[in-house]
Amino acid sequence: MLSAKQLSQFNENGYLVVDDIVEVQVLKAVIAEYEKLLSDLCTDWTTQGLLKHDKSIDSFEARIRAAYDAGLDYFQPLDISLPPGDIEPDTPFHAGPAIFNLITSPQLLSAVESLIGPEITSNPIQHVRIKPPATELYNDEVRAHITSTDWHQDRAVTLESADTTEMVTVWVAITDATLENGCLQVIPNSHQFNMLRHCPSPQLSIPTQEFNVDDAVALPVKAGGAILFHPNTIHSSRVNNSDSIRWSFDLRYNVTGHATGRPMFPDFVVRSRKHPETVNVNAEQWRTLWQEARVRLAAERPVVIHRWAEDSIYCA
Repeated sequence: MLSAKQLSQFNENGYLVVDDIVEVQVLKAVIAEYEKLLSDLCTDWTTQGLLKHDKSIDSFEARIRAAYDAGLDYFQPLDISLPPGDIEPDTPFHAGPAIFNLITSPQLLSAVESLIGPEITSNPIQHVRIKPPATELYNDEVRAHITSTDWHQDRAVTLESADTTEMVTVWVAITDATLENGCLQVIPNSHQFNMLRHCPSPQLSIPTQEFNVDDAVALPVKAGGAILFHPNTIHSSRVNNSDSIRWSFDLRYNVTGHATGRPMFPDFVVRSRKHPETVNVNAEQWRTLWQEARVRLAAERPVVIHRWAEDSIYCA
């Protein structure tokens, strides 16, 4: 559980950096699971002639960089959510046991419980972020999961149904997040703002006239640590100016029974003092929920994940 001092810092600033929140064995298992997943993807791409066989591509980082250089989409097969827009019956996603164990980590959930109480649901707005060095990106690269992330509030990526939902974001560092490689930065006390206007492209972002960028505070955090923040806290990520990848996960949790903001995607109970029998402790069951959602959504209209329009006057 968070200390009284940590709770006070979170309530005052709208964010909190917590070191070593992820158990070492959980972190190692996630890394191993993703190394195998990416290795298998690269093997398939090589077999299809999409990726050149090269003995030097022998590590997770080298494979990420090679895939990006070859124009191959490594993000969606590694992501822990389905994408917006058109979903196909075979749209890839990843819901493995190691990442499930990260989402349901007792130490992490205890921190979340300190903030929103003991009835906790895993919100389906969750993603992997693996960002190559900026010097290796295409000049027109704008995707938030590849390059720097624009200023936004996490409440803004939900639909209106979740405007009063009690939720918290847990940004987990898998590699060290530093000033050089693109750590998060926040606007302190901005959780006290209402939700601000956002523009949807090229990334979902707040027009800069809505707040003072000079108030930004960078938040380096070591691997295994996390940043917890309020859904109204304004934040972004810096450019990766290092020569290595920067890897993290965005996880979100809300009070059970509150709207998730993505009703088309599956949520599940991760902790409950009142009804412990409702907690999902099975990774395969979690994966099945996403598989069933994919089948259903493939037969429906394109998925819409937020309420912002490109033709709004403040986005001109």
